[in-house]
Amino acid sequence: MASQTVVGPSGPESPFAVGINEPLPAPQLLLLGLQNVFGMTGMFVFPGLLGRSFNLPADQIAHLYGVTFIVCGIATILQSVLLLRLPVVQGPYAGSFAALLAVGHLEANGLGAAYGSFFVASLIWCALTVPIRGHSAIGFFARFLRTPIIAGMTVMLIMLQIANVALPNWIGLPNSPGFPLINLVAGAVAVAVIIVLTLWGSAGLRRGAILIGLALGTLLYAVFRPVALGAVAGAPWLVVPRAFPFGFDVRADLVLIFLLTLIPAGMGSMALYQTVAEWGREPVSPGRMSEGIFGVAIGSVIAGIFGGFSTIVYPDNIGMLRATRVGTRYATLAAGILLIVLGGCIKFDMLLVVVPLPVLSAAATLLFGIVFMHGVHILARVEWDDRRLIVAGLAFLVGLGGLFITPEALQSMPLFVRLFLQQPVISGGLTLVVLHSLLCPVD
Repeated sequence: MASQTVVGPSGPESPFAVGINEPLPAPQLLLLGLQNVFGMTGMFVFPGLLGRSFNLPADQIAHLYGVTFIVCGIATILQSVLLLRLPVVQGPYAGSFAALLAVGHLEANGLGAAYGSFFVASLIWCALTVPIRGHSAIGFFARFLRTPIIAGMTVMLIMLQIANVALPNWIGLPNSPGFPLINLVAGAVAVAVIIVLTLWGSAGLRRGAILIGLALGTLLYAVFRPVALGAVAGAPWLVVPRAFPFGFDVRADLVLIFLLTLIPAGMGSMALYQTVAEWGREPVSPGRMSEGIFGVAIGSVIAGIFGGFSTIVYPDNIGMLRATRVGTRYATLAAGILLIVLGGCIKFDMLLVVVPLPVLSAAATLLFGIVFMHGVHILARVEWDDRRLIVAGLAFLVGLGGLFITPEALQSMPLFVRLFLQQPVISGGLTLVVLHSLLCPVD
């Protein structure tokens, strides 16, 4: 059931035509749920990249895909209707993927040590986020995100963190089948269709814009580069999650690394909770944010046990809310249920992966850009002075600059320092919070 555009008691008009707590007919929820699944670029990238990096057999790579879907589905359901109660989708976190990849190559039993240490770090993180009477240790950070400069800069740093899976994957590599022209053209078609339907399509077309754009982009790509279905035919039907499939080992230094990876993901999620809440004119207390982060932590513990990734609110799915103007949390509930169902059926998982990576990445480029500019929009509320210019400028360039440190320089540094510098949400976010506390304590 559609509603009139919501106008809050103060502030600009909500971009949602369907409010956060409003239901929709089941067919529309199914369409929106599928669209959200297709928008989770990391879902189709990270498991395959991790598996192939370690030369895992096909059944273990299939297991990675299945567990990734299931973990994200559980976390999304917790956020949609049980804990946070906002329309957010939890997808695999790029920082978690990067840490597992780096740590896993340290020794012979690298993945066993990586996942064992990740599991222990997730237990610690879960304990820190347990909400007691509406409060938790992580709730302390929620007050920072009510400051526009920190909320806006955190959203922008998240975009920096994951920008490498957008345009670079759209273009591809010289040895990829469609490089560069087919990749660019197929992706451009997907982006153009999404833009046209979003701006000028009817309500129904606007809600299916992402799916339609991906479908047409894939069809064009397949005209020049046939899409292989052999992986789908050879995959098993069902996946049965196995506890610690790569073995179990724990190292204290690795636990600290993973804990520092989980903290910025929580901070980034809270910034995006605030973004969605503002769009939907929905008040979100620090206690409610704590419940949301507790849901994320539960997902991380499950991922550590069965071999998945920690999760973060996916910016491209947040972009979909703005593009479709549908903010109902029942659509993300549908996405969570679909993720669990699809996670149990590896053939269907692999069928989704058939969508060419350049087409998915092109759509992600558009949606990431929408969310990045919302961070800019938040910063427009800041009353800029020399102190705030120093805080924002230094934090942004520390986060950005870490991505351009030469491989030779990085190899000379300890693993802990390398991971810190190459994750803008950690390096830039920590710089931001510390400088703001020192220079702008009255905000």
